[in-house]
Formats: sequence, structure tokens, C-alpha cells
Amino acid sequence: MTRFIKTEDAARKWYLVDAKDQTLGRLASKVASVIRGKTKPIFTPNMDTGDFVIVINAEKVKMTGKREQLKKYIWHSMYPGGQKIRSYEDMKSKKPEFAIQEAVRGMLPKNRLGKSLITKLKVYSGDEHPHKAQKPEILSTSEK
Repeated sequence: MTRFIKTEDAARKWYLVDAKDQTLGRLASKVASVIRGKTKPIFTPNMDTGDFVIVINAEKVKMTGKREQLKKYIWHSMYPGGQKIRSYEDMKSKKPEFAIQEAVRGMLPKNRLGKSLITKLKVYSGDEHPHKAQKPEILSTSEK
């Protein structure tokens, strides 16, 4: 018998991830699965059963190979001539949190559920974060 869980019944936890010297894609896939709730036995595809994730040291995340020089972020304002292209290095210098947020956003559902799930991701460029009152647990994302 399939058991469906209500959003209110899902116990929410807060996790802390240190992005220092971690590969961007591997970090983002782990964070996305925790935010989505796939690590829990009560996972329901159409419900928000995931946890909150705080990522610190976003400016120290790394990429493999020539990816740092080749990666581009492209968006369009829907006006003529409104396409903007920024390199990863440029975005990293201006907004270091952006790369992790976009990588995780790309791994979440492309619907209303995905838009509400991305609000559970908190990314900070330094060591400090304002969520100490939530007593976050350390989430292990080490590669073996």
C-alpha cells in the first residue's frame, strides 16, 4: 500500500555544507537530493518533504578541467537585443553564490514545486551565516 505524507508531517532539519574545495556538480547533486527529500524514507514525488541546506564558502568551490574558463551563463530579457552572457569567472567575482544556486536549481523540478524548493537553499560566500539559531547539522558531501 502506498503511503502519502502531508507536507506538515515531514520533519524539517537544517544541514550545513562547506563548499571549500568541492566539485560544483557533485556538491549540487547532493544538496538537491536533500532539498527534494530523496534521502528520507517518506519521500513523495509530488510533496515537499525535504530539508533546509546552508552552503558556506561558495567562492571556494572548484570545477574540473577547463570548465572554469569555458562555462557561460546565458539569459534573455525577452526584449530585442536583451540576451546577456556572463562567464563563470565574471560571475564568481561578482556573485559567488550564483553558481551553486543555479546548479541546484537546474537539478530540481521545473514547476511550482521546484520554485518552492529552491527557497530552502541558503548560500553564503564566507564562513558566517545567520542561521545559527536553527542548530544546523554538518552534512557530509565528501567524495570517495
